[in-house]
Amino acid sequence: MIKKGRIVAFFLIVIILGATIGTTSSNVASKINLGLDLQGGFEVLYEVKPIDKSQEVTPELLESTVRILSERVNALGGVSEPSFNIEEPNRIRVQLAGVKDQEEARELLATQAELSFRDVNDKEYLDGSDIVEGSAKQDFDQTTNEPIVTVQFKNKDLFGDVTQEIYNNPDLENRVVIWMDYEDGDSYQTEKTKSDPKFISAPGFSEVLRTTDIQITGNFTVESAQRLADVLNAGSLPVDLEEEYSTSVGAQFGQQALDKTILASLLGVSLIFIYMIAYYRFPGIIATITLSIYIYLVLLVFQLMNGVLTLPGIAALVLGVGMAVDANIITYERIKEELKQGKTIKTAFKAGNQHSLSTIFDANITTMIAAAVLFIFGTSSVKGFATLLLVSIVLSFVTAVFGSRLFLSFWVNSNFLNKRPGWFGVKKDQIQDINSKEEVQAKVFGRQFDFVKHRKKFFTVSLALVVIGIICLAVFRLNVGIDFTSGSRIEVLADQSLTTEEMESHYEALDLNPAGPIVLSGDNQNIAVAKFDKELSKDKVAEIRSYFEEKYGSSPPTINTVSPVVGKELAKNAVLAVLYASVGIIIYITIRFEFYSAVTAILALLHDAFFILTFFSITRLDFDITIIAAILTIVGYSINDTIVTFDRIRENLKKKKRVRSFGELAHIVNKSLMETLTRSINTVLTVIFAAVMLLIFGASSITNFSFALVIGLFAGTYSSLFIAAQLWLVWRGKSIKEKPIVYKEKKYNDKPQV
Repeated sequence: MIKKGRIVAFFLIVIILGATIGTTSSNVASKINLGLDLQGGFEVLYEVKPIDKSQEVTPELLESTVRILSERVNALGGVSEPSFNIEEPNRIRVQLAGVKDQEEARELLATQAELSFRDVNDKEYLDGSDIVEGSAKQDFDQTTNEPIVTVQFKNKDLFGDVTQEIYNNPDLENRVVIWMDYEDGDSYQTEKTKSDPKFISAPGFSEVLRTTDIQITGNFTVESAQRLADVLNAGSLPVDLEEEYSTSVGAQFGQQALDKTILASLLGVSLIFIYMIAYYRFPGIIATITLSIYIYLVLLVFQLMNGVLTLPGIAALVLGVGMAVDANIITYERIKEELKQGKTIKTAFKAGNQHSLSTIFDANITTMIAAAVLFIFGTSSVKGFATLLLVSIVLSFVTAVFGSRLFLSFWVNSNFLNKRPGWFGVKKDQIQDINSKEEVQAKVFGRQFDFVKHRKKFFTVSLALVVIGIICLAVFRLNVGIDFTSGSRIEVLADQSLTTEEMESHYEALDLNPAGPIVLSGDNQNIAVAKFDKELSKDKVAEIRSYFEEKYGSSPPTINTVSPVVGKELAKNAVLAVLYASVGIIIYITIRFEFYSAVTAILALLHDAFFILTFFSITRLDFDITIIAAILTIVGYSINDTIVTFDRIRENLKKKKRVRSFGELAHIVNKSLMETLTRSINTVLTVIFAAVMLLIFGASSITNFSFALVIGLFAGTYSSLFIAAQLWLVWRGKSIKEKPIVYKEKKYNDKPQV
C-alpha cells in the first residue's frame, strides 16, 4: 500500500524550500561583497617603516596606522567594504573594491599628511600637532569665493609668534609657506618658479597675525579642498608606508569577468544536473534538488560571514557542486549494488546509506585539510577561494548526507518505489536472486577489467612520463609568474581587436620593455597581457593607466606589481602549503587506515602535482599563485578518489576476514577497483563538466587555473586507479605471508565480573 502522506510531505517541503529560495536568492546574491576582480578596485600591501631610528613598529602602532587609513578611505566614498588587514610583524594589506578613482585613493592612502608651516628659507615653525584635532573644514574665500581650507590653531599665540619672528627678520620675506609632506631637499625658492609647486600655498602678510583661525588657499576645487580637510582631520601617518605588492583592476574588467564566469558556472552546473538525472534517474532528480539547496546555502552562509566573493571563489563554489555530487554518487552507487544483489528497495536504501557514510566522511575531511592549508598560506584571493571551498565542503556533506537521504526516504518509505528498480537506473536482468550464493560481479560498460594484472605496465607508463616531465622541467623550466619572482604585469582591455605590434609601440612610447612576448586573448583578441621584470613605481603605474585610458577610452588596465621580498615569500609559502597538506593527509589516512595506505596515497598525489607542473612547463602558460590553489584542490580530489578505493579495499578485506597470499590480496584490490570504477568515472565527469565550462566560457584570469584543474582531474583519476592502490598491493603484498591480514570480530564478555 502506497503511503501518500509521505509523498505529499516531500512535495510540501520542496515547494516551501523552492519558494524560499526563489523569493530570497536575489536579495542574498545582491548583499554578497564582490572582490576587486569582479567589480574593479585595487589592493596594496604596505611595509610599515619607522619614521626615525628611535621608533619601533609595534602592534599598537600598526593599529593606529590602520585607523588613520580607514578614516582617509571613509572620506573617499563609493568604496565597497574596505578591508584593512595587519600582517605582522610589519605589514598592512589594504583592499578597496569599487573605488572610482584608484590613483586618488592610492595617493590619499600613502601620503604622510604631515602639515608644516615654514618661512621662505624652509625653516619649520609649526606642524599638524599644533592644530585643533578635527578643525579642518572646506570653505570659500569671502572675497574671491574660491574654495579654501580653514584650520584652527590651539591658541592664537602659536601663529602670532611665528609671524612676529618672520616680520622682525629683515632678511626674510613676510610670507608663511604651508607644506604637505615636506621632504629633505625641497625648497620654496625652487618650487615657486614651477607651475605646479609642491607646497600648498604661501600667503603673505603685512602685520603680526595673532589668531587661531587660518585659511589655506591654493588652486583648489571644492573636492580637493574637502579631501585635504579630511586628510588633515584623519591625522598624519605615524610611519612611512612602502608598497611591496599591488594590483589594480578596472571596473569594466571586473564586470566582464563576473558576467563570463557566472555564465560558465550556470552551464557547468546545468550539465551536472542533466548528467545526474540521465544516469541515476529518480535519485538524480533528488540530487538536483539538494544541489540547488546547497548552492543557495553556500551563498547565504558566505553572505552572513561577510565574505568577499572573488573569481577563484566562484570557481570554488562550482567545484563544490562537484564535491556534493560525489557524495550523492557514492551513495547511489552503493544502493544500486545492493539492488543488484536482489535486495528490496528499502533494504538496499538502508544498506547503501550505511556503507557510504564513512567513505563520504573520510573523503571530505582530507579535502578540508587541503583547503585549510590553502587558507593559512594563501594570499587574499586564494584565501577567498579556500574559505568558500571549506564552506562548500561542510554544506555539501550536510545536504548530500542528510538532505538527499531525507528526500529519498520519503519516497522509499511511501512504498511507491517498491518493485521499481528501474527508477534507480538498475535493469531487471542485472538483478540477481537474493538466495543465490554467487557473488555479483561489478562491470563497467558491460565488461570486467583486470587492472592488477597490468600494474607493471601502468608503473612503466607513469615512470616514463615522469622522466619526460623531469627533462621538460630541466630544459624549459616553468614560466613563473610575477607572483613568485618580482616585477609587474599589465593587462589591457580594449573595445576593438589588438595586435602585438600595436601594443609594442605603446610600451615603447611609455619607455617600457616587456620581458617576453605580449599575449593576446579575449573573444575578439581585445585583451593584451605583458610582463615586466621590474617593479613599476606608483607614479609609473598612474602614467600607464592614464595613457591607455586616453588611447582606448575604456576600462583602465589591470596592473599587478610584486616586490622581490613578496615574490620569495609567496614561493616559500607555496612549497610549505603542499608540504603541510601532504603531512596532514598522511597523518589522517594513517589513523583511519594504515601507514602503507598513507604513503602510497601521497606518492599518487605527488604524481598528480608533478604532471600539472610538467603541463605548464610544456605549454609555457603562466604559473602563478592561483595554480597552487588548483594543485591543492586536485590534491583534495585525488585523495578523495584514493580514499574511496581504500575504503572499499578495507571493506572487502573485512568480508574476507583472512588474507594470506598475494593472489588473494590482488583479487580483492582488483575487485575493489572495479566496484568503485563507475563512481570514479561519474565523479570526474561531473567535476570536469564544471572545470571545462570555466575553461571555455570563464574569465581569462582563471583560464590557467581551469586548465590546471582539468589536467589534474585526469591525472588524479589515473593515479587513484592505477598507482595508489597498485603500489599499496605491491608494498603490502611483500609481507603478506609473514604478516597476513586478519580481521576479527570483537567479542564482548557479558558475564558477571568477579
